[in-house]
Amino acid sequence: MRHALALLSTLWLLANALPVAAAPAPAPFTDHYVEVNGQRLHYASVGEGPLVLFLHGYPSFWYQWKDQMLEMGRDHRAVGLDMRGYNLSSRPEGLEPYTMPHLIEDVRRFVEAINGPGRKFTLVAHDWGANVAWVFAMYHPEMLEKLIIVNGAHPFISERELRENPAQRYASNYFFVFNKYLAPGEQPINENDTVERARQRAHTGFVDAEVKAGRYTEADRQMWIDAWSQPGSTTAGLNYYRANHRNPPFNDRHPASTIPRSWSAAEMTKGAKSTTIHVPTLVIWGLKDGAILSGHLSGLDKWVPNLSVRLYPDDDHWIMMANGKAVARDVRGFITDAAFPKESVFRPAAK
Repeated sequence: MRHALALLSTLWLLANALPVAAAPAPAPFTDHYVEVNGQRLHYASVGEGPLVLFLHGYPSFWYQWKDQMLEMGRDHRAVGLDMRGYNLSSRPEGLEPYTMPHLIEDVRRFVEAINGPGRKFTLVAHDWGANVAWVFAMYHPEMLEKLIIVNGAHPFISERELRENPAQRYASNYFFVFNKYLAPGEQPINENDTVERARQRAHTGFVDAEVKAGRYTEADRQMWIDAWSQPGSTTAGLNYYRANHRNPPFNDRHPASTIPRSWSAAEMTKGAKSTTIHVPTLVIWGLKDGAILSGHLSGLDKWVPNLSVRLYPDDDHWIMMANGKAVARDVRGFITDAAFPKESVFRPAAK
């Protein structure tokens, strides 16, 4: 009996270590793979025309952009990339493969592979995808037609907020947990990627909110369950934080003496052509974001002179899902309408 139980236990562990079969992209999206920068990257696409590339954040994958991709796919080639470590893209082990230079190079080589060298494109990004997109625009401005950021922290503004804004340090406490800098009473993240855990995650939080609001079907929910079931995907996503020291230098629960390294914009942008972004840029911001507070908008125009801002006062971090059609209209308007109104949340310069 004891041997039989041991055998069953071994078989269960092996079964849970195998890759989970993920659902193919739903119509009209199509699945593709490309080998670049030592990685096998998965992406979904719809439509033909000028390239619009969408980068997701944590803990997400390409599907968060489905509404905006469908809109832009009417007359553009809308591509949603699974960034390295996520969903159906490869997951290198260790921290070094998730440092910013590799993430930037993934985007550069990926775009050249699917779009051809020398052809400009529009980059749309959120959360961790936005961390990468801001820096990409500093490294490779010549590749970009336009840049659209949705609730994504600019590296220099973020460093300021993490150092100087107590509310942001408090809101970013989860960074310390992700990076295993645990204060007394804090519990580490469960990094065990099982179907059951993925199902539990998809029945709470932002995915469940979409289902309850009628914007997602059960088939949509299953897309997230499949993505979150991929073995090693949680650790890979957390490695973005760990490899790039994405955390404040301290907060009220974590004294500076206990934090060996913190987010450094200078480190993230070392080697950039310019830290001032002159590419036409739209920032879309849900003001109820409890993770990346709206202080990140203050002073942004100094780093991004050609800036437009759209504020959504009733939406949060997952605005592209909860208010997908409105965000899709803004994305389209900024990309295609030369008369897209330039709005600002900034005071005019003093005379």
